[in-house]
Amino acid sequence: MTHTTARTDLPPDTSTEELTPRGSFGLLRDPTFGPFFAGKLLSTIGVWIHNIAAAIVVWDLTRSTLLVGAVSIGQFTPQLLLAPWSGARADRGDRRRQLLLGRMVTAAGSGGLALWIWLIGIDGTSGAAVVIAAATVVGIGFALGGPAMNALVPALVRPRELPGAIALGSLPMTVARSAGPAIGALLLYSAGPAAAFGVAALLNVLFTVIIAVITIRDVPRRQSSDGSVRAGWRYLRADAGMSALMLGVVTIGIGADPVITLTPAIADRLGQASSFVGTLASSFGIGAAVGFLVLSRVRLVLGLPRLAVTGLSGLAIGMLALAITPNAIGAISAMAVGGVGMAFALTSLTTMIQQQVPEDLRGRVMALWGVAFLGSRPIAAGVSGWITDNSSVVVALVIVSMILLTGAITVRPSRVNPYRIRAARRKRRAS
Repeated sequence: MTHTTARTDLPPDTSTEELTPRGSFGLLRDPTFGPFFAGKLLSTIGVWIHNIAAAIVVWDLTRSTLLVGAVSIGQFTPQLLLAPWSGARADRGDRRRQLLLGRMVTAAGSGGLALWIWLIGIDGTSGAAVVIAAATVVGIGFALGGPAMNALVPALVRPRELPGAIALGSLPMTVARSAGPAIGALLLYSAGPAAAFGVAALLNVLFTVIIAVITIRDVPRRQSSDGSVRAGWRYLRADAGMSALMLGVVTIGIGADPVITLTPAIADRLGQASSFVGTLASSFGIGAAVGFLVLSRVRLVLGLPRLAVTGLSGLAIGMLALAITPNAIGAISAMAVGGVGMAFALTSLTTMIQQQVPEDLRGRVMALWGVAFLGSRPIAAGVSGWITDNSSVVVALVIVSMILLTGAITVRPSRVNPYRIRAARRKRRAS
């Protein structure tokens, strides 16, 4: 039987539903959500330090965009294989323990690679294979813990604060995209790859400590007669609007992949050193941070469905501009535009998904969100890497832009707005 444990920071006999929702600063001062937010920020920076350091190391060792893409293939393929199962586990079991396990595996991937480089070193294609193997371990940890982390959010805040918590939940990734690549490149070239991967591991360990000590309230879960992974798929198939939202998330994953897979080739095309990879990735993150800062005002004007279309279109424009720019300044600006677009699109689509999904399916549906956003990356990385090696990075970026514009059409308001969909259904039944 499910039960709830009241939050200790609330007045006695006060329903969390009746309290006025707190704003962003109130949530960040919360003794549960605040540390969770800080830990998620640190660990996400650690993941981005690993990502950018791995991409640069493999490029320097092999000069192959396809093998750089193999880093993303290794890291994100576990999302396709494990995330649906781990999402079902998050709906049935202890989400905190699952998140702890996932982050410890992620830390082991980065820390193990740091130790290998320190003791043995890496060189040539065999060295690239070690980096790709470590990325796979990091990806396994992410796939194990990601659905539990996303499904845990409603247990950290009051029910009416969920939209604000979801929006804040995207900020760590936004900040990490701007700070992580710059820190990763700086560590790589000043202290060496072992130090870069070691710091990445340490930041994930810190997150596990935070998760282990914070107080998390129970959230009632309706007992489902079907606790299988297939129940999440059936839910998506039965809801056309939710399916369209997930397809939009897929296109964001494809549109964001060039930030890792193609930036070494872009830097090479523009005659820049490998360190420029960190500058490009950080520019994308800075754009995403700017997008987050203006997000609430733009959301009030456009609404979530139109904000998603605007974001996907902006990301498409950024990737297209990156394809045709002749200089470094243009590339940095294009990345920033793309970052703003991704912040708009990912936050709006994720918020709409979280608001609509039933609690007893939240873990499985958010696991499918992970498959959509991260599981699309290995396919995108392999295809764009192959296109770049056999044609050009310009062709790869143009194709990515076209996919993003298709995604913008897919999530148009008439398809994803739940109020319009329900009204249309009532109208059809009445006729």
